[in-house]
Amino acid sequence: MQKKILSLFMLVALLLIAACGNGDGSGNGSSENSGDNTGEATETASGDVAIDGSSTVFPIMEAVSEEFQKSHEDIRVTVGVSGSGGGFEKFINGETDISNSSRSIKEEEKSALEENGIDYTEIEIALDGLSVVVNKENDWVEELTIEQLKQIWSEGSDVTTWSDVNEEWPDEEIAFFSPGTDSGTYDYFSEVVLGENQIKRDAALSEDDNVLVNGVTGDKNGIAYFGYAYYLENKEDLNVVPVVNGDGEAVEPSQETIQSGKYEPLSRPMYIYVANESVQNDAVYEFLTYTLDNAGKLAEDVGYVGFSEEDYEAAQEKIDSLR
Repeated sequence: MQKKILSLFMLVALLLIAACGNGDGSGNGSSENSGDNTGEATETASGDVAIDGSSTVFPIMEAVSEEFQKSHEDIRVTVGVSGSGGGFEKFINGETDISNSSRSIKEEEKSALEENGIDYTEIEIALDGLSVVVNKENDWVEELTIEQLKQIWSEGSDVTTWSDVNEEWPDEEIAFFSPGTDSGTYDYFSEVVLGENQIKRDAALSEDDNVLVNGVTGDKNGIAYFGYAYYLENKEDLNVVPVVNGDGEAVEPSQETIQSGKYEPLSRPMYIYVANESVQNDAVYEFLTYTLDNAGKLAEDVGYVGFSEEDYEAAQEKIDSLR
């Protein structure tokens, strides 16, 4: 009987020891799990993020939003394409959280935002090289100067055929395809190439760069300009025209020439403009943080040029300061 009681005590003691051990293990496990949950806390927000604007910036923000929503199923991101100007109109009206632009904001847009009480923050998201392209069958245009581009595209100039640019080129009418007037690419091209001149009245205008691509691929005498990503996406069907820079060198757009500044004056920064009030929304904040963590790589994946890691970290600090 004493042996049975002793055995019973020993069994109880062993059970108590095991329970204490499991308690420690569970405690440790709970602590570790709590740490994991804290790490995932930034992915628990829900809500909407509204973005609109430049067709040039669109491929980057589309790529970012697609990757973001794979791990943030409760956040819905919409990315519209109204052109830089059209995007700012919606931003001014308070319809969007983020406005994409392939040019810097205009003074009248700044004033309109101020009148509506909308504070904003500008972020440079990547670099682009505005690309001049012609039809694949065009084997005569080997390079163009900025002055030649001005003559070709300006309303009122004597240039209507290729032979008007160079007498050795075909005596055939040039077909013009240009971004629309709401496009930041249109504004940038006008500023850098046309100056005070107006664009050809017979140019076919569209805010959709794919329409411009189709226009040039469908017309042997077509010429267009748009963002570098759209050229890369369609390079098998288009010829890109080297442009003579300030050093007198004919340069094609590439990641190297755009980043180095060698492809001037047609290399340019691209922007996103963020409503400061929207940053208080956890869904918007998480999306912006993800964007700045991944924009460099994704920009290059879709054909643009990213900035340095330090540049994106500095942009993140600007966003964090708004919280």
